[in-house]
Amino acid sequence: MATKGEVPVPEKNISSIKNKQKRSEAYREMKRAKKKAKLEEKKKKERTRKMLGDKAPPKEVPKTLENMRVYDETMVNPADEEVMADEDSDEFASYFSGGRVPKILITTADRPSSRTNKFCKELSKIIPNSTIKYRRGLDLKKIIPQAMSRDFTDLIVVNEDKKEPNGVVISHLPDGPTAHFKLSNVRLTTDIKRVGAMSSHQPELILNNFNTRLGHTVGRLLASLFHPEPNFTGRRVVTFHNQRDFIFFRQHRYEFKNGKKVALKELGPRFTLKLRSLQKGSFDSKFGQFEWVHKRHEMETSRRKFFL
Repeated sequence: MATKGEVPVPEKNISSIKNKQKRSEAYREMKRAKKKAKLEEKKKKERTRKMLGDKAPPKEVPKTLENMRVYDETMVNPADEEVMADEDSDEFASYFSGGRVPKILITTADRPSSRTNKFCKELSKIIPNSTIKYRRGLDLKKIIPQAMSRDFTDLIVVNEDKKEPNGVVISHLPDGPTAHFKLSNVRLTTDIKRVGAMSSHQPELILNNFNTRLGHTVGRLLASLFHPEPNFTGRRVVTFHNQRDFIFFRQHRYEFKNGKKVALKELGPRFTLKLRSLQKGSFDSKFGQFEWVHKRHEMETSRRKFFL
């Protein structure tokens, strides 16, 4: 029973109403009553907060999967001395020390579709100093030595299924690691309305929420594709945002209005990556040693457990 000041919510068992029309009307009435009661409760809390002023209790933080995630002992603190020592000697050390300028080779599966070709061309615009070479039946194990002999630092392979790009392999040369991603939700620049024009300036790179050891490695792998010194005059920014182990890619340009306001203009494309495996060394499907492999039914035991 509702107390004084509260809106009563019907407690009748709606499913017991046999008439379909009356049952639907009773359900709608119940929803309206619940919505009204919720709004009244919200207004009541706001009035109480105004009355208490500075003495009001802090607002409750909404519960999300992110802030309720299962604790992972591999969470990384970038300021940790052990982490810093590992970074100074890992496969990406030469890049982050400024000793190597990224040079990227982009290739595809055999006989790629026109949409996959367009996606590769847009990747080559996103990533400075990248070159597209078509496979023409050549095995990846033969492409990798050729790429290393031509001083390429990374190899990107775009796979497809049913004429749609559906996977990306990124191999850091010469010592690895090699990551295999599922590729989904691809929207080319032609699919996005009111998209801006892309410049050739070196972009600023933003990496969000790569917090575990595995995520840290994936973040460094993605960072090694881009020039370490962005050209800020181009106002171009590339973002890899990790949320619940899905890596969302977006590209924007800063637009300054009247010297006071700043807006973001999307440049495209958009796509989503999900890590499937991480392998030590360069690509080797037969004898490669895997650091991590996604096994859905064994590993996804909780919606609040994430790996990156």
